[in-house]
Amino acid sequence: MAEGPTRVASGAAHGRWLTLGKDGRLSLYTLAEGGLFRWTESAVGGPDWDGPHFVPVPGLTHLTVVQGADGYVHFLGRRQRAGADGATAVDVVHAIQYQTGLAFTDWRSLGNPHKDREQGRHIAPPTGATAPDGTVHVFVRGAHGGLMMRREEPSGKWRAWEDLGGAGLDARSAPIALSDGRIEVVSAAQTGVFVWGQSQPGGDFTAPRGFGLHPVPGTLSAVETGPGRPTFFWVDGAGATAAAWRAGNWPLPLGGGPAREAYAVLRAPVDGFDCVVLAGRSPDGGAVLGLGGTENEAGGFWWYPLDRPCQGSPALARDGQGRVVVALLGPDGLPETARQDGAGLALSAWQKM
Repeated sequence: MAEGPTRVASGAAHGRWLTLGKDGRLSLYTLAEGGLFRWTESAVGGPDWDGPHFVPVPGLTHLTVVQGADGYVHFLGRRQRAGADGATAVDVVHAIQYQTGLAFTDWRSLGNPHKDREQGRHIAPPTGATAPDGTVHVFVRGAHGGLMMRREEPSGKWRAWEDLGGAGLDARSAPIALSDGRIEVVSAAQTGVFVWGQSQPGGDFTAPRGFGLHPVPGTLSAVETGPGRPTFFWVDGAGATAAAWRAGNWPLPLGGGPAREAYAVLRAPVDGFDCVVLAGRSPDGGAVLGLGGTENEAGGFWWYPLDRPCQGSPALARDGQGRVVVALLGPDGLPETARQDGAGLALSAWQKM
């Protein structure tokens, strides 16, 4: 049972808030009043869940969940609290869960990229990626509209905040850790799209490259579709439909209606084919699924309304039996899940937590 005052979530998390642990069990995380909730599968493949377990984080306003190749789950939050002088102070916090269903580490403050408290109150929620060597990279849009980053050394020591440049950026960037050891990050901006990347693992980030593309703010997400090659997905501002883009190419339309949030994206085999699965929230608040061949967007993309209203973007993962699982946060603040059941992306009945 929840240890907090209520078991109803206060909002959806961002990022990969449905994760698969090393033991084959899924965990699901949501925002809660004064912290976060965690649910964990009782057994590999479910269908039953234990929880919610309440993790107190006073002042938490936003939560992003990131999982590394090592299976560790990282929690990045924007925290807002009254200081000793009564003025509001904002910082970025970080914690880790090393094993499924077990305790978190202590929450560590990563500070704020701005020394001026007034400027610091205007930072956006953090996003992040964990490189294959386990080092965490945290990205925040600063008060002046550019991208700020803080990252670990391989020794575990955190570097100072770095200013990566850019201007007029959307609130959240879309970073991705690639199998070749590098991190890339893309952000929508008022003037188009900015892309940063490392030339080698652990290296410095390039100056941002600008592209005259027009994603709808708040809809960017990414997945690795080839060795060291990411594909980015968003809602195209001109066509108002989903689009896929790889650097060096024009965006390819995927059809479907516009989404209100960033797509959840998962690469998974479906009926023996290498596919990309998208999950989004339509303008009317309903959850939708999209499916197409990996790096074969021109071959067609298929969309399926799920007839379920949701808060924020749904989440996607494969369970310990390899099935695609869709999770969403209902309007009542309770999560629901459904699993791949049969050919294609046919889903089981929805299960409310």
